[in-house]
Amino acid sequence: MMNCRFTDDGRMLEYGMMRPYSDIFCFSTTRHGGYSAGAYASFNCNGYCGDNGIAVERNRELLCLLMPVRPLCMVIPHQVHQTEVRVIDNVFLEKSEAERQELLEGVDALVTDLSKVCLCVSTADCIPVLCYDTRRKVVAAIHAGWRGTVAGIVGKALRVMSGRYGTEGKDVVACIGPGISQDAFEVGDEVYDAFRESGFDMSRIAVRRDKWHIDLWEANRMQLSASGVRPENIGLSGICTYHNAADFFSARRLGIRSGRILSGIMTL
Repeated sequence: MMNCRFTDDGRMLEYGMMRPYSDIFCFSTTRHGGYSAGAYASFNCNGYCGDNGIAVERNRELLCLLMPVRPLCMVIPHQVHQTEVRVIDNVFLEKSEAERQELLEGVDALVTDLSKVCLCVSTADCIPVLCYDTRRKVVAAIHAGWRGTVAGIVGKALRVMSGRYGTEGKDVVACIGPGISQDAFEVGDEVYDAFRESGFDMSRIAVRRDKWHIDLWEANRMQLSASGVRPENIGLSGICTYHNAADFFSARRLGIRSGRILSGIMTL
């Protein structure tokens, strides 16, 4: 487990794994201190989950003000539990807002080497994975639900970093943020079979109780390790969203029409 701490106002979780690097900011939002109401209360920054649009915009503006450096832009994709990885470059930034939104449709991971561009993914039990290439100053934000995990989205994002920017696993620091724990992630046989058929070592990620329970944290840690990320450079928050739904959004506890955690990373 890595050292994580809430900011003084309780609105964000910051990652100790990234603290030694002064040129990076890495966070996950909590449920606290925003403008949304009901199951979205209160700091929901996701515009795709049914929340009031004005509240979402106010929350995003507040988030930008809370960062140590205001980002030039926040990139928030519309995720679909697949493995599309989008590179955010100057060509992307030069496009219109409508064109950007089209390029972010169906995207579950983002990569960039641009400073002050905050890459974000939204989760509410799925696993956010935030990566930083300390040598080439490249960042990635990855949404790893169980389907994306089965399909190897973490490995694919790191391959994109490597192919586009020359990233090597040994230079990467990665944080696995709040998500559902093995204890709470009860699944049917079809989900177990999907992981098994994808080649996962089930003795390391699955346990049988009344039903199967899958460890998404470990499954994604294994993918980071297989991509060359050193064990000491992989940080796990250890925070279960299901068991900590007072602080973090959990779709299993609150229903699908509820808020989302926003996890982001940017170089300063």
